[in-house]
Amino acid sequence: MELSESEPKKKYLMNDHILTVLLCAISIPLSMSMWIMNLVYSKLLKDSGGLDEPVVISPARWMASCFIPLAMAVYGYKKKSVNLSGAIFGFIVGLVLTLSNFCFLSALFTFFMTSSKATKLGSHIKKKIEEEFKEGGQRNWIQVLCNGGMATQLGLLYLLDVGASERPIDFVKDYRASWLSMGVLGVFACCNGDTWASELGTVLAKTDPVLVTTMNKVPKGTNGGVTPIGILFSIVGGFIIGISYYLAIVYFSEKALWANAPPQWPVILYGAFAGFLGSLIDSFMGATVQYSGLDKSGKIVSHSSLSVKHISGRNILDNHSVNLISTVVMGLLLPTISKCFWPAF
Repeated sequence: MELSESEPKKKYLMNDHILTVLLCAISIPLSMSMWIMNLVYSKLLKDSGGLDEPVVISPARWMASCFIPLAMAVYGYKKKSVNLSGAIFGFIVGLVLTLSNFCFLSALFTFFMTSSKATKLGSHIKKKIEEEFKEGGQRNWIQVLCNGGMATQLGLLYLLDVGASERPIDFVKDYRASWLSMGVLGVFACCNGDTWASELGTVLAKTDPVLVTTMNKVPKGTNGGVTPIGILFSIVGGFIIGISYYLAIVYFSEKALWANAPPQWPVILYGAFAGFLGSLIDSFMGATVQYSGLDKSGKIVSHSSLSVKHISGRNILDNHSVNLISTVVMGLLLPTISKCFWPAF
């Protein structure tokens, strides 16, 4: 018996409904159990004299912190943006950041969605020039940790020091919260700017890139290679993170805190700046401490051998290490810079 054209569509919709029910079935008891643990822990601390008042995170925030990252992890796994280990670690990163601050979630969500789309663009071209190319990106737990580990650490510090809340940036009256918030913004703007520059620049650039340290032309896919359009995309990638963060501040932060707070629009510009500078730092390290060579098939490889022609760099760090160092640098550098130049009015 032949199926009608509507049958596959019905089956697809049914699978989506089952997935939605499954997500709810997992996230609701998970969030409630975490909320109960939070209540018990806070009560024990209060009874022992550790807290004047119990610090209790609402069930709604626990629910959002479990459901949204879980949905993102499942979506990424279905779309082959992450493998199973990447999905699991991505859920943990999302849980911490959503629980800490919805602005962090906004930056994470924007990075995840836009970088995944950028990675998939022009996959047929990347397959020809990159030896380590994976269909759809297929990020594993190491890549998730190297891209989101610094942001997760800052999110945990924010949760422990400031609490689960959304606040406007104000280095005068709310220094620690502002410093940690700008650190998270710097991490995701750096990641997104670098991803857009490398993924979109490789596909859309009409000419070969130049090595950032020598300005000599190198093949596409070479670590440390930059193009004008790639630099532009690094700025736009960070700019998009800045916009998403700004909108989240406007929507979620307490309006009472806005009365004497400085303007918040600079987060957009600092996002663009972090995208550009983070991508530049990544490119500089890629050109110096990351090996790039050309094998017999014409693909760029990151290991040396007798059959590989050396292009640039030394075999000291791999791509994961370079990404991690770039995010750590921007997570520390952006709040340090922004606190000095944030406009008062």
